[in-house]
Amino acid sequence: RTAIRGDDPHPHWPHFSDTLRAFIPWDQTETEDYNVRTSPRHKRDDNSGGYKCRMDSCFDFSLCRRNGFKVYVYPQQKGEKISESYQNILSSIEGSRFYTSDPGQACLFVLNLDTLDRDQLSPQYVHNLKTKIQNLNLWNNGRNHLIFNLYSGTWPDYTEDLGFDIGQAMLAKASISTENFRPNFDISIPLFSKDHPRTGGERGYLKYNTIPPFRKYVLVFKGKRYLTGIGSDTRNALYHIHNAEDVVLLTTCKHGKDWQKHKDARCDKDNAEYDR
Repeated sequence: RTAIRGDDPHPHWPHFSDTLRAFIPWDQTETEDYNVRTSPRHKRDDNSGGYKCRMDSCFDFSLCRRNGFKVYVYPQQKGEKISESYQNILSSIEGSRFYTSDPGQACLFVLNLDTLDRDQLSPQYVHNLKTKIQNLNLWNNGRNHLIFNLYSGTWPDYTEDLGFDIGQAMLAKASISTENFRPNFDISIPLFSKDHPRTGGERGYLKYNTIPPFRKYVLVFKGKRYLTGIGSDTRNALYHIHNAEDVVLLTTCKHGKDWQKHKDARCDKDNAEYDR
């Protein structure tokens, strides 16, 4: 953190004594290894400025200095469908002390267009999103915008192409690769289910400094085990740490119409535990 003329340039932002190390070196475009191994698409992204965005290059802090940290949510447009999951995100923001209904007071902008599911085979996929976003008067090439995404691409490849140019917007995304993650700018979020509650549950508390802690489960996962394609190697290896006690990792092979053609020796057992 640097100061300008002895003043704090970001007075309304929390201070951290240490920052996470960047996954991608800032000067990677100047290395021979980058020029040889990086795809032409990523090089185009670099030249456009979006791929190398950082807070000091793609975020306008002057909007935050005037009124503090305020978040504006675009009003819902007539005829646009929003999934329950995305509506929960928007409702959480609108119910917080950071929300403002005045874009002129805002430091951060969140779209009213549902960007969570960018799988073209999904019924929740929003078509013509590129045009709809570009027509927003406040878009400004995504500057000071935050975009949420859980799924992108289509099985079995699941590329990280959202189907529109995010420009200088920050991306809060699940399962984002280190290749596309922009350190100190993007946000890696967990993949939550569609029935995940917006609020609720008991207030958390800590029972002394005990090791192991007083909790029944240390790690829990339940989901589909992709037999082929991107992500299959990772999920197929989960059974190594599953102990059915405090580490519970349940997967099912029942994914897609031809999953039985690719089933392995563990599928029947995994499916039975998943359905139990």
